[in-house]
Amino acid sequence: MTRTHRILILLATVLALAGVAVGVTLHAAGRAAEKDRPRAGGPAVHPGEVTLDAPGRSVFRNMAWGPHRDEVVSVPATDPTGARTASGVRCLRFHTAAGTGICLQSVRNGLRDDYRAVLLDAHLRELHHYALAGIPTRARVSPDGRAAAWTVFVSGDSYAGTAFSTRTSVLDTRTGELDGDLETYRFLLDGRPHRAADINVWGVTFADARHFYATVATGGRTYLVDGDRTARTLRALHENVECPSLSPDGTRIAYKKRAEGAPADAPWRLYVLDLHTMRETATAERRNVDDQAVWQDAHTLVYSLPGDFGSDLWTVPADGSGHARLLMKAALAPAFAAPAPRP
Repeated sequence: MTRTHRILILLATVLALAGVAVGVTLHAAGRAAEKDRPRAGGPAVHPGEVTLDAPGRSVFRNMAWGPHRDEVVSVPATDPTGARTASGVRCLRFHTAAGTGICLQSVRNGLRDDYRAVLLDAHLRELHHYALAGIPTRARVSPDGRAAAWTVFVSGDSYAGTAFSTRTSVLDTRTGELDGDLETYRFLLDGRPHRAADINVWGVTFADARHFYATVATGGRTYLVDGDRTARTLRALHENVECPSLSPDGTRIAYKKRAEGAPADAPWRLYVLDLHTMRETATAERRNVDDQAVWQDAHTLVYSLPGDFGSDLWTVPADGSGHARLLMKAALAPAFAAPAPRP
């Protein structure tokens, strides 16, 4: 083989390899672009200004694939399936009330993910942030915006099993005072102080900045507790209550309850408890609800169920009537207009 032939073969090989490289690059770019485009049937999302105190708007975490996945987005309350306005702020869990927001975020730190809670103003600007000890799972803001709470898993990653541990913190958004672990509060069971190494606290829902409800687990049982930040107490009220959510008028608690005979990996049904009579009402939702429901209004609950994009939001009447309805696809962690603060 002559030197000219060898050169020609070498050039042909280089050109072929270059063609393969270009093809691979274009294919990868195409797949990335495809990922950034909304999936067929998914909601329209576009960037814009989102504020937490805008009247007539609902806010939530967008789950649709694309460049705005995980961002806090806004839609008209009267058109929940309409085009979404994306804020650019990404949250794993989110809640807002009275123009105050709490955003639980993942932050890449080398080869690992760290987590933090970010306190936001009405324009989603960061006011302060706080390191988290584990994986975010719940977040709430009090109706007056003066307190925020969050729960993280510090071991395990599901409420369904028994091998998990949580840490729940409550923040005074005015002073910055942080109660880092509600397990340090005095737990009263049957009116008497109860101390145990296995106590877990999670799922805060606020009546006001001082008073709240939450779940306490100990001895293989769960309890609805009435919490007082000033007295630093947790008082057991009712058994078999998880992830409570207080109604706007403060008279009822929506919650997930472990149903007798349900599968171990799908144990929960959605109930409502009347705090005056302690009477339980099963909602018409018969599927497994692993979420802390929110009240869309005084009569309607909103909660997440698995969907094509990871999570969809559903509604059901709180009084046990009617049936479940799909509210919006590709959405999680909704917040609706907060009721006026109590005097």
